[in-house]
Amino acid sequence: MTRRLLTLSALLAAMYTQAQDSTNAKSLDQVVITATKYPVKLSETGKVVTVIGREQIERSSGKSLAQVLTEQTGIIVNGANSNPGKDKSIFLRGASNDYTLILLDGIPVNDPSGSGGAFDLRLFPVEQIDHIEILKGSQSTLYGSDAVAGVINIITKKKGTKAIGFNGGATYGSFNTFTGDAGVSGHTKVVDYNINYSYTNTDGISEAVDTTGKAAFDKDGFTRQSVQANLAFRVNDKIKIAPYYRYSHYKGDFDADAFTDGTNTFRSLLNNTGAIATIALPKGTITANYGYSYSKRNYVTGFGSSFFRGKFHSGDVYLTQALNGQVKMLAGVNYQSYQLLDTTLEKKNPETSIISPYLSFFIQSDNGLHVEVGGRYNRHSEFGSHFTYSFNTSYLINQEVKVFANISSGFKAPTVFELFGPTFYGSNPKLKPEQSTNIEAGVQLQTWQHKLQLTATGFYRDIKDLIAYVGNQSINIDEQKDKGAELEVTVTPDEKWSIKASYTYVTGNIYQTRSGKDTSYYNLLRRPKSTIVASVGYQATKQLYISIAAQSLGKRTDLFFESVPPYGTIPVNLKAYTLLNAYAEYKLLDNKVRLFVDAKNLTDASYTEVYGYNTPGINIQGGFRINL
Repeated sequence: MTRRLLTLSALLAAMYTQAQDSTNAKSLDQVVITATKYPVKLSETGKVVTVIGREQIERSSGKSLAQVLTEQTGIIVNGANSNPGKDKSIFLRGASNDYTLILLDGIPVNDPSGSGGAFDLRLFPVEQIDHIEILKGSQSTLYGSDAVAGVINIITKKKGTKAIGFNGGATYGSFNTFTGDAGVSGHTKVVDYNINYSYTNTDGISEAVDTTGKAAFDKDGFTRQSVQANLAFRVNDKIKIAPYYRYSHYKGDFDADAFTDGTNTFRSLLNNTGAIATIALPKGTITANYGYSYSKRNYVTGFGSSFFRGKFHSGDVYLTQALNGQVKMLAGVNYQSYQLLDTTLEKKNPETSIISPYLSFFIQSDNGLHVEVGGRYNRHSEFGSHFTYSFNTSYLINQEVKVFANISSGFKAPTVFELFGPTFYGSNPKLKPEQSTNIEAGVQLQTWQHKLQLTATGFYRDIKDLIAYVGNQSINIDEQKDKGAELEVTVTPDEKWSIKASYTYVTGNIYQTRSGKDTSYYNLLRRPKSTIVASVGYQATKQLYISIAAQSLGKRTDLFFESVPPYGTIPVNLKAYTLLNAYAEYKLLDNKVRLFVDAKNLTDASYTEVYGYNTPGINIQGGFRINL
């Protein structure tokens, strides 16, 4: 640990950190939506929110969505730097992948065809994103099931700046990787629009590790196509209706197992459509949204083909209303349905649903005190009712220091796959929801004329009725307890330099009893206890920008599954590692054209994200973006 700290300290001493507008992610003046479902300054909420801004997204053309997220404080996306087609798992503050809810423009997306229902990050290209808001801590009172660890709200690109505009770009680099996108956008008195097509193709690397170096494992490629269309019609100065449509499809190759080559293929498809409508009131807003997702996955291996299909509907209507100068109310009702499309099951095409009314009050005093208290009643079609609550408070001192504390409960409903899916996956119609309690507290500081920002947070999460696979069936039996701390510092001494560095510590244990014995153990597989992220950038001229960034992960544990009898699991240790990346861009034609190069793993470090699977050495992407 000391050695890694010294290495990063030397890096920071050599050069200031990456100048991306995420360096202002903790600014108390920044306005966010995800924390409360309506615009609010960070100084007015006790919730912990990080914003990946538009400028940083634009400087991420050579990256995947998983790589952008794993650069953030408190987030590890396992597999982000592995082969592009390798599965990606979000670990927000150490929580498992299924405990982070993904929103697209504020509307949940879900895949009922999978065991956990988590959204597949590989389906969404960075080129179609405007910015991202990350809301940490249990958020089930606002967003319902799955938001146990937090919420990631992906806000897509919307209108242009003029009636007709064109945007696009192309990237090419290592492993014959090509990404291209093109779109049109516009803004008129009546309608806003943004339509984009994105294409990615790569030869990739061998997904599995060849321990002999002589087996000539084949490369495992990946191809994705994605279309996004956002419209917004202003009926009058108070009513706006915004329909949308997204289509994404990818195909790729994957190997048979860890250290084992294979010629397996997979395909995944997402059809996502819906609409958002808002009505402005004298002292509030009515918002109604609807989202529909159809997902399909197909795996072809030496054992045959496996198809998984599902449908997800989400409808939400809520009112935000100022009751007086100090109290605002949020009241709404949400309906969601999940369907697994499979006629071979005992219960053909099984479906579940949840209806959830919720209510929150936001109180703001004149002396800097802000309080939010809320509750949500969830009625599930299978297991009955469940209630969640949220209480968070903050106190702002001299517009520079904010202290905050939050306590909230969360829940994750068992998925339709876990309830009624194939029995060999352990499905059990008697499963209950997993329940959580989340506590966090900290301080946020901005001083030196907003040039220095610091956020320190401690958190604790307790998940009861954890779903575990015991005796060939899934049951509610275990308990998971995680805790940790985050420290993030941002310095922008002048217009040319900016500095960002963070440290995250997380640990956790599963508490369980098997055959009358306590078999509790540390179980945060593939998640380091310590993570350090630092970056340095310099705006050399109005046109030229350069940066360097590092991410250092501590030791981790993983499991190796034996492919021969007795087919057991063997614990393995993964070494700590540090990745050094660099980025440079040059703007032309009054910033309408941006040339860039993105280099990853500059030191050609050898590291492992998943035991038995490859990661690339030094790799470089270069290209251009235009905005006319």
